Amino acid sequence: MLLGGASAEREVSLDSGVQVTRALRRAGHDVVAVDTASGPLSAATEDEIAARGVRASPPEREGLAPLGVGVLADLLALPEVSDADVLFPILHGGVGEDGTLQALLELAGVTFTGSRHLGCALAMDKEVAKRLFLQAGLPTPPWRTVTAAADADLRAEDPGLPVVVKPNREGSTVGLSVVREADALPAAIRAARRYDAEVLVERFVQGRELTVAVVGDEALPVGEIIPEHEVFDYECKYQPGMAREIFPADLPAVVAERVRNSALAAHRALKLGGFSRIDFMLDGDGTPWCLEANALPGMSANSLVPKAGAAAGLSFPELCDRIVRLAIAPASDGAA
Repeated sequence: MLLGGASAEREVSLDSGVQVTRALRRAGHDVVAVDTASGPLSAATEDEIAARGVRASPPEREGLAPLGVGVLADLLALPEVSDADVLFPILHGGVGEDGTLQALLELAGVTFTGSRHLGCALAMDKEVAKRLFLQAGLPTPPWRTVTAAADADLRAEDPGLPVVVKPNREGSTVGLSVVREADALPAAIRAARRYDAEVLVERFVQGRELTVAVVGDEALPVGEIIPEHEVFDYECKYQPGMAREIFPADLPAVVAERVRNSALAAHRALKLGGFSRIDFMLDGDGTPWCLEANALPGMSANSLVPKAGAAAGLSFPELCDRIVRLAIAPASDGAA
């Protein structure tokens, strides 16, 4: 199990990784949890992470070694890693999810769960993903990508207020803002730019927030998220009681089927494999707008994929075991 890392989603990864580690042990696997920033975790550290959970805001990253070729070489030299039959990366954000780690593992000939490097890279770059959604015939909100050079040319009416402002390559709604007044736009862009030089300014779609987990080549039941805040932000995602998550969502059968088919289409368009989660906004006309895809979605106690699995009749250990077995027999998981 590879977890932790040095991204803004480090705490989410630690919590997810410990939860999956324990679930796989209950399923009969021998599992060692390895933090890519510090090495193998002791039983006491696992207990501490499980008890702490995820705090209400992202952690600071200073003092953590970034995951790179040298760090990977050190990891592969660890017997806990080199002797493993399958590696289960549960690194969220940064080079643990953007395809960098996956490419290096592929070069090393290591068997691992989840998407290959291309799928991870396509899903992490929100602008590229949205272009592929459009090519696949999936509605996605109009947007504009803002770089430092384009700041002076940004018009509030393009793509039109209100807008969602977010880093192009980040997850867990880190750095995300909803902007309703033009005067607030520059500050929102600066906040997002703390996490990525490229910022997406995307039309805000009012409606019901839906999510679909894909495991192998199967879309699990649609879930609906009703957050306490205006959007399903970092705090609402990881703090108990900050959102209602309804699985399966209360939708007409024809709408639920359309959303599930759209999730499969997005999963395939981005060449994802193993498991993923696709997020939507369902507007008042019944159109599901595809927002983004998560190549390594959260698997913490408060995460959405385990809840989708439960709605499909899968216990958490069964879900995690299935993901591992897809890595061993990738031909059956729909990966490109």
